[in-house]
Amino acid sequence: MTLPLTRPPRGGGQDTGPRGVRWRYWLRRAATLARRRAAAQCAAVEHEWAAALLVVCALFACAVAAISSDAPQRLWGELAACSYGLAALAALAGRRRGLPLAVAICVAGAVVIPLAWMASSRMGQPEVSVVIRSAQLFLHRGTPYEGAGAIAAAHNPDVYNPYLPALAFFGLPHALFGGGLLTDPRVWFGLTFLAGFGTALKLSGVRRPWLWAVVVTASPIIAYPISTGGDDLPVLALICVGLALLRPRVATDRVATDSVATDSAGTESAALDTMAPDSAAPDGLGGLTTRRIILASLALGLAAAMKATAWPALAVALALVAVLRGRRAAGALVLVTLCVPLAVDGPVLFAQPASVVSNTILFPLGLTKIKSPAASVLPGHLMAETWSWGHYAAIGLILLAGLAIAVSLVVAPPRDERAAGWRLVIGVTLMFAFAPASRFGYIVYPLGLAAWLALSGFPAPGRSAAARPVDAAAASSP
Repeated sequence: MTLPLTRPPRGGGQDTGPRGVRWRYWLRRAATLARRRAAAQCAAVEHEWAAALLVVCALFACAVAAISSDAPQRLWGELAACSYGLAALAALAGRRRGLPLAVAICVAGAVVIPLAWMASSRMGQPEVSVVIRSAQLFLHRGTPYEGAGAIAAAHNPDVYNPYLPALAFFGLPHALFGGGLLTDPRVWFGLTFLAGFGTALKLSGVRRPWLWAVVVTASPIIAYPISTGGDDLPVLALICVGLALLRPRVATDRVATDSVATDSAGTESAALDTMAPDSAAPDGLGGLTTRRIILASLALGLAAAMKATAWPALAVALALVAVLRGRRAAGALVLVTLCVPLAVDGPVLFAQPASVVSNTILFPLGLTKIKSPAASVLPGHLMAETWSWGHYAAIGLILLAGLAIAVSLVVAPPRDERAAGWRLVIGVTLMFAFAPASRFGYIVYPLGLAAWLALSGFPAPGRSAAARPVDAAAASSP
């Protein structure tokens, strides 16, 4: 009788000997190689797409350098075209560090170098000198506007200041300490935009918000105006912050809902009460609490105190808050928002109401003796230049566009901050297109808002991707 000296294989007959070990090793090896190959292919596609976008940016910069008759714009086009081209090559050639290197090249060549060159040589578009002169007037006379006698005797359109008094604060460093790189208003325009846009992305739950803020700043959307003028950038950033703060409460995932449902009535009420503060909200950003409404009002009010181009954002925010929190909260939004420009601009508004109206309303609409030099091929400007009645027709189209947007906000109000943002994009695009004295620089508003909205559509991992806004009835429930 012979006894078996070997054990049967474990695991129901599976081979655990050297052959089985080798098979499992090669299977794991093949899976690892497949994952690495897929990751390499995705990275290659990302690099190709980034290079293609950079080539488009380079072509835009070349067009600016070739077509523009303004010296600062041509200088930016020449420098930016080279930087975007080098960045495209870096994105294609580099593997792991290609994209960060491309971003660094764009920041240096499209923002830092042109801005430093123009600030040191005092090159820039007229709005830079207007902001500086308004700050000097504010320091010496207490008002950023020229007197009626100086305007009547002037023949230069730059004597007008179409901005509200708050924007003059960006010219105070130059007025106090003289010219230089650090006292140039464009530097502070850019820093304010970077801080505000990054904050808006962070409030929207975007992954790596500050990196994306730098990327957007290095793109032609922001790099072009910040190097030559940039007075619209602080207003754009504050509008994005104000709308991002109005992000409504979102529904939590299914597991959290089920866990709350299994608790007792007292525990559920306590859990819902703790969701109100921003620090304890499930999505990490908080719901549409009263504190967020007040902060949004302060941001929108500060933007409205700088330029009248921010006032359409107040109408959109009003409609959003009225839907989510009711009329009382909407009234508080309007009250706080109006208090900011009254507090900041009020002394000048009440001391020189005629100068404020002449500079900030009549001059941009082309109703003063000296016409605005702003020119473009947009419909409103073409109508004003072609026909004798075209100027008033363009103003009428602006009023009709504003009325259409107002009606849409009443009939179909937005229910989250992204819908409100897209409604604002449509509104400002129509108003700038029909303005009789419009310029292409105003396109930074719809493009900048669209960039924020596009990035906010991709929340960071861990955010509720399938979140839905809580309507007014749910928000008012205990």
